[in-house]
Amino acid sequence: MKKNEWKNDRLNKEDEKKRMKKILDILKKEYPDVKIQLNFTTPFELLVATILSAQCTDARVNIVTERLFKRYFLPEHYLNLENEELESLIFSTGYYKAKARHIKAAAKMILEKYNGRVPDKMEDLLQIPGVGRKTANVILGHCFNVPGIVVDTHVSRISRRLGFVQTNNAEKIEFELMELIPKNQWVIFTHYFINLGRKICTSRKPKCAVCKINRYCPSAVL
Repeated sequence: MKKNEWKNDRLNKEDEKKRMKKILDILKKEYPDVKIQLNFTTPFELLVATILSAQCTDARVNIVTERLFKRYFLPEHYLNLENEELESLIFSTGYYKAKARHIKAAAKMILEKYNGRVPDKMEDLLQIPGVGRKTANVILGHCFNVPGIVVDTHVSRISRRLGFVQTNNAEKIEFELMELIPKNQWVIFTHYFINLGRKICTSRKPKCAVCKINRYCPSAVL
């Protein structure tokens, strides 16, 4: 099969599904053991970790939460926690003031509206401060076995480079990808693209020559 055979082609939806399948089959072999990188033991811990992960690496978040979750692992633990104390604990994740506000407000709503339990429905999760569709899909997929596609910067960038989407809007990307990917692969798909984005299809200088899916990428420079 020739490389870049899809370049400049206008494919219908079924052809795009076939191309996506070929890409996922390759990435499954490349990254057989991929999983979420954030450390957590409960849905609430994952919610906090995901809020902290905005504009921050998962590795840094794990360093912070290792200490944080030893003392503060339930929503009620955050109610009487002073803003300054929480800010100092999460300072290294960046945007610490906004993140502290979101965590405390989220804990308050979970206690008052959801009886101390993180809800398992998208519409309820989106009511929680600091939670958008990305965070909600992370929680649903990894805590409640509810499939969803998490659109982060890697997924957004690679989906555009591959020509599957033409937009920067994360929600539109999510729904467009849902039409191309089997539902039982929605959760793992995100981890394939995240790993590809971190190691190969980087933001500034993608390594197209060594990319295992370059033959299916209209943007590949070989």
